[in-house]
Amino acid sequence: MCTRSRWLMALGLCGLASLSSGAEPGGSAAYLSIRDPSIALRHIEIIDGTGAAALADQTLIIVDGRIAAVGPAASTAIPSGLPVRDYAGYAVLPGLVGMHDHLFYTASRETQRSSPAGLEPGLVVNEIPYSAPRLYLAAGVTTLRTTGSIEPYTDLKVRSRIEAGAMPGPHLDVTAPYLEGRGTIFAQMHELAGPDEARKFVDYWAGVGMTSFKAYMNITRAELSAAAAAAHRHGLRITGHLCSVSWPEAIVAGIDDLEHGPVYTDSEFVAGGQPDHCPERTAMVASWIDMKVSDPQITRLIRSLVDHHIAVTSTLPVFENTVPGRPAMQSRALAAMSGEARESYLTYRALMDPADSTPAKLFRTEMDFERAFAAAGGLLLAGPDPTGAGGVLPGFGDQREIELLVEAGFSPVQAIEIGTRNGALFLRRQDDIGTIAQGKRADLILVKGDPATHIEQIENVAVVFKDGMGYDPQRLLDSVRGQVGIR
Repeated sequence: MCTRSRWLMALGLCGLASLSSGAEPGGSAAYLSIRDPSIALRHIEIIDGTGAAALADQTLIIVDGRIAAVGPAASTAIPSGLPVRDYAGYAVLPGLVGMHDHLFYTASRETQRSSPAGLEPGLVVNEIPYSAPRLYLAAGVTTLRTTGSIEPYTDLKVRSRIEAGAMPGPHLDVTAPYLEGRGTIFAQMHELAGPDEARKFVDYWAGVGMTSFKAYMNITRAELSAAAAAAHRHGLRITGHLCSVSWPEAIVAGIDDLEHGPVYTDSEFVAGGQPDHCPERTAMVASWIDMKVSDPQITRLIRSLVDHHIAVTSTLPVFENTVPGRPAMQSRALAAMSGEARESYLTYRALMDPADSTPAKLFRTEMDFERAFAAAGGLLLAGPDPTGAGGVLPGFGDQREIELLVEAGFSPVQAIEIGTRNGALFLRRQDDIGTIAQGKRADLILVKGDPATHIEQIENVAVVFKDGMGYDPQRLLDSVRGQVGIR
């Protein structure tokens, strides 16, 4: 009986292996619409990612996956024998550099919250290593930072398979599992036992191949300081979605980047706040509800961030999702979701109180902060954080982030710069990606229309070039229909 059981188990594993190897017969190449890494794109508008005005009627030449030349169509010579495609009425911009993206998703948040047992053993999120990379790439995200990991070995395998050409997706900067303290609501997060463990945690995951770190809401000041020092010894950076540690305390601890903006995560103004303790959400809201970015304490915070070269990551889509009356999820996103994920999101939206004006007020204050921070010389990054109530999806959320930056007061070309060049600067890859210039990697988005004038046209993605190879966004989207929340 034991022998037969082992034989059946082996047979089952073999079957799973066969299914896995046969699921992607063409690897990433199956999703290409332009297979030649050398090509000339003619009569296009160029939005170069530097914040400069768009340039009309340009030619961009790609040779062996790199930008060989870019200039006016009338005067830019095209090498003999190079394939040429005319794209009048289209614009090319750098591939998006997503700085708060995940390979997991909150597929059943409302289902879990309404369970008779509540969030037992804690909130569980779903890894989506199949659908997330395809959605990111389809939307024009060619490089991203995962900004927190739930299944770290899965994330590393996804990165390996993408780089090998076995599956489509962006280039990944993979963040280690969350550096979290005691009291987390997430079942899948480890809780640190002190600064010594924080150091060992960073050393281990740096050795495994993680390229960044993220501190989370219940970490202590001592643990954060130890983790930051360890990350810096490895030449790596650490960001944080904080609560128990205030932003000024995080600056002292050596943080490199702060996620989401202070309106939602900086606890320094909470009345009666306790050190190393995350206050209740109601107390956080009360501490910010009457704040204005012109207030002296906010201008001091901005000055300190800029002086210490601390970046801030804007994640407006995940907070837009909390504001009653904002636009509902697009049909393309609903079509990508599994039935349970769709039901969970729609349940959350139906339960929102339309008379509650507090979320809208906080959302506007956060937008104003981000404008003031950037105007003061701060490095503002962009990412959607596809979590929350499930109303933000990978890729689609990255596009929405750029649109919301425009709503916040940035011009379209400034918003595109934040979503491209600024991310490359933080990742120290500005010589390779983030802007359109000769010699850089041909990670580009071809869109129909003029997003420099109408930012919503950033959604009209026709081709996504990664390393010069042109991916068909519709083919990628078709492959994940109904899958988000499942795999």
